[in-house]
Amino acid sequence: MTDYETAVDVRLRDIDFMGHVNNATYATYLEQAREDYFRDVLGVSLVETDTVLVSLELEYAMPIEAGDDVTVAISVDELGSSSIPMSYELRANGERSATAHTVQVLVDPETGESRPLPSEWRTQIEQRGA
Repeated sequence: MTDYETAVDVRLRDIDFMGHVNNATYATYLEQAREDYFRDVLGVSLVETDTVLVSLELEYAMPIEAGDDVTVAISVDELGSSSIPMSYELRANGERSATAHTVQVLVDPETGESRPLPSEWRTQIEQRGA
């Protein structure tokens, strides 16, 4: 199930010597998709939140090439008390190019300890997935 989808631009600097998007750049595409999700769904930029990425899993299916239309579909798995697990499907021209999973955790900037998600975030995320 897709809760959210966003487009990502393939930039010239993303292309490696083999003529396709460098594998490390896929993580950057996920980051951009997360920023779009936070902005569009929660009304806040990632840079304005106290979240940290604690987990990233990425499985490649096929290369993304220059000129491909790239989208990232996101679904939010079951929320934790302080964590936002997200599943992704990166698509090039509508075809799956990779799948990924991340976990963001909200932290207290003073202590570095996790803290509960704001209730309004939880409501907005759950309504999006409904």
